[in-house]
Amino acid sequence: MKTIGMIGGMSWESTQTYYRLVNQYTKQRLGGLNSAKVTLVSVNFDEIEKLQSSGEWDAAGDLLANAALSVEKAGADFLLICTNTMHKVAEQVSNSINIPLLHIADATGEKLKFDGVKKVGLLGTAFTMEQSFYKSRIADKYGIEVLVPNGVQRKLVHEIIYNELCQGVISNRSRNDFLTVVSDLHEMGAEAIILGCTEISLLIGQSDTNIPLYDTTSIHAELAVQEALS
Repeated sequence: MKTIGMIGGMSWESTQTYYRLVNQYTKQRLGGLNSAKVTLVSVNFDEIEKLQSSGEWDAAGDLLANAALSVEKAGADFLLICTNTMHKVAEQVSNSINIPLLHIADATGEKLKFDGVKKVGLLGTAFTMEQSFYKSRIADKYGIEVLVPNGVQRKLVHEIIYNELCQGVISNRSRNDFLTVVSDLHEMGAEAIILGCTEISLLIGQSDTNIPLYDTTSIHAELAVQEALS
């Protein structure tokens, strides 16, 4: 079994979901007392968020690159960045280490392509929804058209993620707001919706809607276990 390397803490609310899922998927595959071999470095999200807000992405990348080096030195065979947004600096992180980086957008794109999805809606932070680093990767590598909510809805989604979900606050009102955005994207032609922030699955899940949801946290964790057991 290979050792899964993780950079977590962005936020710790979703990182604990990653840890639970990689162990659950490992036990499903191997049974008995088996659990995942994991090396985790958890950063302080407050530091990351301040760099995001001020547009200091190179500095944020340096911070994650240093965390990745620590993960590698601790014996990880490959790396996960346990967040969607910070894959904006994925190349910077990957260039700093000698172990593979499993990109969350690739994991999601592969699954969407396998399932035959041609047009998908994307929910996430404003950075993920509005900038090209995530949308273009899905579109260019996998030939899938990516739709995002309108400006008012993007602001609402972003604020709920940072002001509520990242702080462990789960609100029925916010759940209904998210489901309205999901429905509107479906009306725009989205065949499915990417939950493109690792906290969103804390708020909504497939039981809340008939529109197919692609939970990037679960998809990323499952790919990690496949790699660890390959």
